[in-house]
Amino acid sequence: MKKKRPSQYPAPRPPKQGRRRTSTDRPDHRTLLVDTILEFLAGRSDFVGLGEIIIGLKLPRHERKFVKEILLSLEKKGKVQRRGNKYLLTGDSGLVRAVLDLTARGFGFAMIEGAEAKGKDPFISPANLNGASHGDTILVRVSVSGRGRPEARVVKIIERGISRLCGIYNVSGKKGYVTPDNERLPYTVFIPRDSGAGAANDQAVLVEITDYGTGGRPPQGKIIEILGDPMTAPVQIRMAIEQFELPRSFPAAVLQEAQQLEPLTQCDRGRKDLRKVKHVTIDGETAKDFDDAVCVEKTGSGFRLYVSIADVSHYVRTGSTIDMEAYRRGTSVYVPDLVLPMLPERLSNDLCSLVPEQDRPAFTAILEFNASGRRIGQQFSKSMIRSYKRFTYTDVRQIIYDRDPAARKSHKPLLPMLEAAKELAAILNNHRTERGSIGFNIPEPEIRLDGDRVGGIARAERNKAHQLIEEFMLAANEAVAETMDREKQPVLYRIHERPDPEKVDRFTEATSSMGLPLPGGDKSPAWFAMVVREAEHSPAEYVINNLMLRTMQQARYSPENAGHFGLAAEYYLHFTSPIRRYPDLVVHRVLQNFLAGSAKDRPKVQLLPNRTPLPDAALHLSKRERVSVDVERNVQARLGALFLHEHIGEEFDAIISGVASFGLFVELLESFISGAIPVGEMKDDYYILDTRAHQYVGERTARVYRMGDVVRVRLERVDMQAKKITFSLPGMDKENK
Repeated sequence: MKKKRPSQYPAPRPPKQGRRRTSTDRPDHRTLLVDTILEFLAGRSDFVGLGEIIIGLKLPRHERKFVKEILLSLEKKGKVQRRGNKYLLTGDSGLVRAVLDLTARGFGFAMIEGAEAKGKDPFISPANLNGASHGDTILVRVSVSGRGRPEARVVKIIERGISRLCGIYNVSGKKGYVTPDNERLPYTVFIPRDSGAGAANDQAVLVEITDYGTGGRPPQGKIIEILGDPMTAPVQIRMAIEQFELPRSFPAAVLQEAQQLEPLTQCDRGRKDLRKVKHVTIDGETAKDFDDAVCVEKTGSGFRLYVSIADVSHYVRTGSTIDMEAYRRGTSVYVPDLVLPMLPERLSNDLCSLVPEQDRPAFTAILEFNASGRRIGQQFSKSMIRSYKRFTYTDVRQIIYDRDPAARKSHKPLLPMLEAAKELAAILNNHRTERGSIGFNIPEPEIRLDGDRVGGIARAERNKAHQLIEEFMLAANEAVAETMDREKQPVLYRIHERPDPEKVDRFTEATSSMGLPLPGGDKSPAWFAMVVREAEHSPAEYVINNLMLRTMQQARYSPENAGHFGLAAEYYLHFTSPIRRYPDLVVHRVLQNFLAGSAKDRPKVQLLPNRTPLPDAALHLSKRERVSVDVERNVQARLGALFLHEHIGEEFDAIISGVASFGLFVELLESFISGAIPVGEMKDDYYILDTRAHQYVGERTARVYRMGDVVRVRLERVDMQAKKITFSLPGMDKENK
């Protein structure tokens, strides 16, 4: 008889009962009543009488005078307006619309709509949540605390953010509960007996919330799908998809519209016929959508680079059903063995894929470079191309970098083009390095699935062929951006602003503590690039690159050109991947309008569905990109924990990636899985935290554990629900005496 595997998920939390507030966390009666009155008036389109307010709030009669005093006070402050004995909320009521970002520790932040990205989001204590949960749209009243950070109290829940969730089902007696698979949802969901859908203990399920609960009563829901064993990779990936509310399929109308599209195979009017140019695609082994093809020719003055991108805009017309869905998604999302595409496969893997030996419509950037890599000319055109070969990065590495005789012989007709591409890519890379572009060297994990299991996690290969394509894509993006800026065309730029000086100071302090000699001078892109070069091949290279990345601001889309700090580029946008990124599709439409000029027989196309303003689109598409990144990281954390849960007690080589009050952060060298060593696990001595030096020092032994040190660690625990992994340092089993 097979022994039942113990669950890696904790038993469900009992429903939380409302705790009694103490005098230290209970707002005073007047403040509560002010919020209650404002909440009652919120959303009312007409004046409300004093009596209606008293009755609506179920207040005793003796409060009437107090309520009237509050209303008159609010009127003086301009928060309400009065007509006789009736009141209406003004636009300056002090209530702010926001979205609640709840943390696993129970407090939250009010993400205020339309607020500046650099502002501090108001803090909301657990006592001031007023029943709100993560993702809810809320009305808050903001105040400034003595510490300078704004604080807020939830006055009203406008709309619930989460209507369904994934979790682990458990039966306790005659009752069933689901523990959400998301630490930001600190409650259990009660499942009535007739709503369990036949789920068994410890199964992952999808739940629809039917009642959010009040007064300490837990939320209630019904199971709408049984996902299966949470200790399998496909179920963990599905749970991540559900957590971020990503669509797993396309609406029927979108698929129908895609099937009705007719392929363009003729070089129609306005297209440059480039079918004789020896374009090739270079992608990974498992790639299915080929949206870029390149060709390099030697010229008398240097090089001519063709970067041809699939003409998605020919098929995806602004405002069409496909276009609306693509804008909503914003980007494709990639997880192991699965792609959640922005466009239906009919487009991404067929009509818009630059497959070999097939004529395909494209948008081509023809760039002229001199021998030193300086761009001396550019031309853009709609085109018709024909890919001569589908290469993989491995193929190109073997042909032009390893110079494998068999590989070179089998691709002899394309050798001159590939050798020219190799030469130009090296020159462009040197040119970019000289101007100060930061060459982050952060390896990425590649997760290999073996059926339902995680077969292995290792460093993803990145060779010089990857860099070759990267250089050509960067060159095309910069050329298009510079042209759009010069011609004052409305477009979405890809901007990367200067890092915050305080973060830079913390970075230099942390890097110095690891013994890395830092160059002097202004903290320009060139300065950061020099730090990367100084750290190259050192034990702390990985940590320093990660610290630098966290120091930088997030790149984003913007209708205003602010340059790209990390690339040391004055002009930059995304032009090269319209199959998987909506901003690139917008750029293609802008280019189409620019090339059409003032021709009356070629009307200009709308850039965005529903005439969405560019600033709104920039904000939406930046958010969708961040969701994509968060999903990929979430899946990596899930599968990393799943991979390690079978290796409890084993030892690994790791690097200390951070030092904090609770202990050490570490990352495994082979798989890049993150975990922590609580200081409580360091039992051979009493360790003192030196925050300035980013290290722990043993009081008795003077043993030092510093950020950037390579250590041997032992796996102690894996918490699948929290995706937290706990390690210890071997040899510290004995208590300090």
